[in-house]
Amino acid sequence: MKLNEINTPVSAITGVGPKITTLLAKLNIFTIGELLSYFPRDYEDRTQKHFLKDYAICHKIHTVAKVLSHEWFGYGRMKTLKIIVSDGTAHASLICFNRAFLEKVLVPGSFISLTGDFFVKYNTLQSTAFEATVMNIDPKIDETDLINTRPLNSKVIPIYPLTEGLTQKNISKAIEAALNQYAHGIENEIPEHLIKKYGFLSKQEAIINIHRSENIEKALLARKTLSYEELYHFMYVISQRSLKRRGITQGELEPQKDFTDDEFVSSLSPLQKRLFDALPYSLTPDQKKVIYQMNTEIDRGYSERNRILVQYDKGIPLPTRQPFTMARLLQGDVGSGKTLCALFTCLRIISWKGQCAFMAPTEILARQHAETTDRLLSPFGIKTAFLTGNLKAAGRTQLLKALKTGEIDIVIGTHALFSSGVQYNDLELVVIDEQHRFGVLQRQAIVAKGRVSEKCGITFEPHLLMMSATPIPQSLALTLYGDLDVSVIKTMPEGRKAVTTYLVKEGNEANAYEAVRKELTKGHQAYFVYPAIDSEYSAEDGSPAPLKSAEKMFEFLSAKVYPGFKCALLHSKVDEDEQVRILHDFKDGKIQILASTTVIEVGVDVPNATCMVIEMADRFGMAQLHQLRGRVGRGKDQSFCFLIYSQNISKTGIERMKALRESTDGFYISEQDLKTRGPGELSGTAQSGAIEFQIADLSKDMPLLTQARSDALTELNQST
Repeated sequence: MKLNEINTPVSAITGVGPKITTLLAKLNIFTIGELLSYFPRDYEDRTQKHFLKDYAICHKIHTVAKVLSHEWFGYGRMKTLKIIVSDGTAHASLICFNRAFLEKVLVPGSFISLTGDFFVKYNTLQSTAFEATVMNIDPKIDETDLINTRPLNSKVIPIYPLTEGLTQKNISKAIEAALNQYAHGIENEIPEHLIKKYGFLSKQEAIINIHRSENIEKALLARKTLSYEELYHFMYVISQRSLKRRGITQGELEPQKDFTDDEFVSSLSPLQKRLFDALPYSLTPDQKKVIYQMNTEIDRGYSERNRILVQYDKGIPLPTRQPFTMARLLQGDVGSGKTLCALFTCLRIISWKGQCAFMAPTEILARQHAETTDRLLSPFGIKTAFLTGNLKAAGRTQLLKALKTGEIDIVIGTHALFSSGVQYNDLELVVIDEQHRFGVLQRQAIVAKGRVSEKCGITFEPHLLMMSATPIPQSLALTLYGDLDVSVIKTMPEGRKAVTTYLVKEGNEANAYEAVRKELTKGHQAYFVYPAIDSEYSAEDGSPAPLKSAEKMFEFLSAKVYPGFKCALLHSKVDEDEQVRILHDFKDGKIQILASTTVIEVGVDVPNATCMVIEMADRFGMAQLHQLRGRVGRGKDQSFCFLIYSQNISKTGIERMKALRESTDGFYISEQDLKTRGPGELSGTAQSGAIEFQIADLSKDMPLLTQARSDALTELNQST
């Protein structure tokens, strides 16, 4: 029987009554299988004896000691027992807060098994958190002989996550009973040859040893076995999904061959060639590589589709696999030229007589893409439309009609692109920018608009290109987007200078303000970003949060710091038409200082802006700070970013600030973010499929993930 098939209620376990059953339910544990799948968060290794003299180098002392005497300190209700002990290597005091009853349990002359955290205070080695159990030892034994005596309970102690009212003793007792009654006969859930290949434990052995192990090595091997199993199943399911939807498993594409510049140019369609010739600058090597790859994939998709339709007409048996469809995640740092790559791909689709939908998370970003697309492609006869939820009825009706009849080649917009009233003539490519802002269901909704079921009974999917300017490590991308192929643009356009980043401690803001003033007097512009809109902002617990607000700081900056310069305020509560006007004025140089929230994180491209000031920077995530910093450094002039952090910043927080100061490489920053914070937030809160593994830890198990992914792909390909 598989572990998840053990559906017997936990109340069936000996010793688990209604109270414990209710407490386990708070942890979503209702069955024996769920209980045995509730894994320890850590272990305490008591297989090794640690003496009192080693308190400075050992995390916890585990020894045998003799009770020498009792002392008392304090008065009245504050009177506290102090027990003096020795294990033959050192003396120590056990401070018994609220445990006066130990006076009668740990009597002088008795021997105890002692476990606890020890520290030096008032020149005395002592502990306030300890466990002590009386041992049956000959009272005549000398203290020095205790060195060779083993303490009680010398084993690996699992430590479980708890909920209020549930103790380690409660859950350990329940799991121990469950192991005794139900652990035998648990079946393996990964192929036997992989268990042998990697020296893993069987599933039954892994479950037993993850909860009850004779040594720490066996417990860690059990954790590794179960982590691999979880990652293997995850990657197998994702690969199945990829195979079903796009005809290949992730990573199954043949490696891209090297090509010369002449070969690249000759691979372009006539429309792509016209755009290539019209560009006032050269494409970077990474841009060429991505465009070449996507051209190849799109052509392959159309080739397979046409072949299947011909086979059907001739009565030739059809392939069992889904026809190939491009599905690619394009990662690139801020300003690396991802949008241009997407436009080249759109032209390839248009050459095949298909339509393209380009979706962005905000109207500001969508509008910018629409303006850029129209400027670059309208000279070639490409018809572009801009669609958002705010489009007035008359214009919307006309636009939707043109979209349905195929008069529009590229439609650019927000969530409105997949609303119920929108119909496409032949949607062949979906481009999603800032993909982490969209959920899985939203992605599926826009793709469904282009799904076509042909007469042969096969459903053809539109090609999908997702773009992200929030770089994540390649290994993590393979997991978060395992049904996609991943491309990376690392080379930046020529002429771009790296943004110089300064860390400024709260209280020294004047230094940053003065540096910005020097740039303003040169004719440049600046952003000031704040974590809150107004002073009414409160923390999640309802208490007033000491956050600087965009509204208050706008008043301060315009009146007190930069009265001679034109300032403007921008945040999500500002009317969208007013937002557009402000951004246009800022771009045209009519506004020198823009005080804002993170609404300018994406979609704002002003080459003349050379300063980014982010106040209370430690309140933002690293990826978000990197995105905000990317708003400057978009022109030929040197740009600067000032990260103003709180005085009470944590150690981890200052490490994150230093990583941003040291590098402008988004991939390096994402690696540091993964190390200091783990992978959770990298997937984005909008992702309904955000990864929450039960035992695997992506910040530690990347080598295991690589193994599991390769093995899952091999097994799946052999079975199809």
